Order: sequence, then structure tokens, then C-alpha cells
Amino acid sequence: MDFDTAFERLIGHEGGFQASPRDKGNWTGGQIGSGRLVGTKYGISAASYPGEDIEHLTPERARELYRRDFWGPAGCDIVPDVLRFPLFSVAVHTSAPRRPVTAIKMLQRAAGVKDDGVIGRDTIMAVQAMDRWRLRGRFCGHWLDYLNDGGAWVDFGRGWAQRIAEILQEKA
Repeated sequence: MDFDTAFERLIGHEGGFQASPRDKGNWTGGQIGSGRLVGTKYGISAASYPGEDIEHLTPERARELYRRDFWGPAGCDIVPDVLRFPLFSVAVHTSAPRRPVTAIKMLQRAAGVKDDGVIGRDTIMAVQAMDRWRLRGRFCGHWLDYLNDGGAWVDFGRGWAQRIAEILQEKA
């Protein structure tokens, strides 16, 4: 999967503008009630991008931010094809711009290497050596663990779980 395909798929899940006061990502301070309630659009949140005009964000601007701040820094081009969308999706969901550390740590745990949040030689070798389908399944398991520990599951868990189910049901 290339970046453009992953982007189109992701914004299909992330959807349009929403400004729920119960979503910490919608607040410029990154916590409920902290800063201004600005919202999220296409998965681009006020918490991560407090200077963006979220409500009027265009798909083109979202594409630019996703490529620069999540796809590249998460290493999506160097993982097996079947892992590109899940890794990208987790990077967007869990990261401050240009710092997809949580997604990289999940990848490292799935591959059985030290989870330091840096894609280095050991991570690349472990990812390349592991069966890609097993790696994807393990990665999705770590993703579910992460989501299960968060307080937003009540509001957003159904959509997150549906995204993971679709990934796991994909055919080769």
C-alpha cells in the first residue's frame, strides 16, 4: 500500500469535522477543558495542531501533514505492505506530529525487539525476518491493548475496533 491509498483509507475512517468536548484531542491544550475547543477533522486534532484552522482544513492540507508528520517518521515505507496502513493509523492516532513513538514501540514489541521508539537496524532486521501476517496480527494485538487502556473507549472504541477488524480480515 502506498501513501495515497493509505491516506484515502484513513480519512474515510477519521471522517469530517467534530468538536466533541469529551475528546481531549479537540482541545488545544490536549486535555479536556484545557485551551480552546477547536475540534478534529480528517484525524488532524487541535491538540496536535493548535495553530491549524481545523474546521476549514482541506483534504490537501491534511494529506501534506500526514505525509510529513506521520507516514515518513513512523517508517511506513520500510515495513511490509500489510503493516503500512495499521502502522500509519496508529501513528496518527497516538502521536504528536513528527513523533510517532507509540506506533514505533508497538511495532518493536510485535517484532520482539527493545521498544525504544527509534527505528534502527535491529528493528528493521526483526521486522524483515518475521512473517508479515504474524507481525501484523501481533501489532494489532498491541494496538487493541493500547486502546483498551484509554478512557475514550466508551465514546470511540466501536470505530477503533471496526478499523482493526477490517485490517485483520483483509485478504492477501
